[in-house]
Amino acid sequence: MLTALNGVYGDRADAVSVAGRVCSYEQLLGAARAVAADAADTGAPAFAVTATASLETVAAAVGALLAGVPLVPLPPDAGPAERAHILRDSGAAEIDVDFARKGPDRGRPAPADGDPALILYTSGTTGPPKGVVLTAAAIAADLDALAEAWQWTAEDTLVHGLPLFHVHGLVLGVLGALRTGSRLVHTGRPTPEAYAAAGGSLYFGVPTVWSRVAAEPRAAAALSGARLLVSGSAALPAPVFRDLEALTGHRPVERYGMTETLITVSGRAGGEVRPGTVGTPLRGVRTRIAAEPGAEIGELQLTGPTLFAGYLGRPEATAASYTEDGWFRTGDIAAVDEDGVHRIVGRASIDMIKSGGYRIGAGEIENALLDHPKVSEAAVVGVPDTDLGQRIVAFVVAEGVTGAELTDFVASHLSVHKRPREVRFVASLPRNAMGKPQKRLLLTDGSDGLTGERR
Repeated sequence: MLTALNGVYGDRADAVSVAGRVCSYEQLLGAARAVAADAADTGAPAFAVTATASLETVAAAVGALLAGVPLVPLPPDAGPAERAHILRDSGAAEIDVDFARKGPDRGRPAPADGDPALILYTSGTTGPPKGVVLTAAAIAADLDALAEAWQWTAEDTLVHGLPLFHVHGLVLGVLGALRTGSRLVHTGRPTPEAYAAAGGSLYFGVPTVWSRVAAEPRAAAALSGARLLVSGSAALPAPVFRDLEALTGHRPVERYGMTETLITVSGRAGGEVRPGTVGTPLRGVRTRIAAEPGAEIGELQLTGPTLFAGYLGRPEATAASYTEDGWFRTGDIAAVDEDGVHRIVGRASIDMIKSGGYRIGAGEIENALLDHPKVSEAAVVGVPDTDLGQRIVAFVVAEGVTGAELTDFVASHLSVHKRPREVRFVASLPRNAMGKPQKRLLLTDGSDGLTGERR
């Protein structure tokens, strides 16, 4: 699975760098063996670590594969309720990782392809987050297909500063480097200055990162020596695409995927790249558009070797995510041109918010707001934002509390990035006959597209 750790590419001293700390493959393998021993000794079905931007998190991901025990990465900024739900739902034993501690090679057989390798939790769109079970086989198939699409080799130096508790940062940004043998430089935080100083050939970022890079012309110009810039997790605004091209000389490649599917569609290194498109299906992946008769857009559905093994302990939810003939329903609306190039139009539901590269479920934030004793009703939406892609706006019916207090309340219960950027107080929420809030009615009439009173 992790080819670089098998000695295929030698053992350079600076194979992996995270937030300024550097290690060789041999050092990483020693720390990962200690994690594998601890994970196996717990006897639990999975183990969890707080997934900070650190060598410890990298060792935990490798240790999971060595032990054949799936890793549950916990967001470092998770609130106590979210953290408790993930640990309870997964049954994971939480362990601490000491990178300086080395473990012996116990000669464990490599995990079978179908064995769970990671359990990543969704954003909680319609309720508590669900555990997405990813197998070693799905991860390997995806990384090999991406290596082909992006011409990603051991000669590359991959640079990114993305969080290590989701697919983009952990699967692509860590396991991808260890499978291809490319040197990995994780900048700790994805600042323009850090990206400029890293000297990479391959860069990963979300639109917010690229927007900030484009706003710093000197930093952007420093990336002109790179081979490929990749953007994902949300749509890259066309103005940012054009600014990056002007400043770096590169047309950034966009790709599309989900936690449940990994990356399934992407632009190609050396191929034609157009703003607003996410390329064509990766090797082994097939897509189709479930559109109404005469319509050019519809729900994107797909099948292939990168799909998840199911939602942990939720067979009904797993079954509901597939069509009767076995295609995964993404919930995203897309169009495909005559050359097979895909364009993502939007979500089938208004309840998924993409902010700063995160996919955030409105329902989870609404539930947190409703836990506040002063709040009687709550509805959360995402509105366009030039920096974040979308910003989280909460409409609440409440008395005797300020917007700042509610923002802090949410941040204390959920991950900090899920807090509302804006709170609007309303007398009531518009609802249909079934009592469901009509969120689209909240997005009209105001000069900025919103109604309600700011506080």
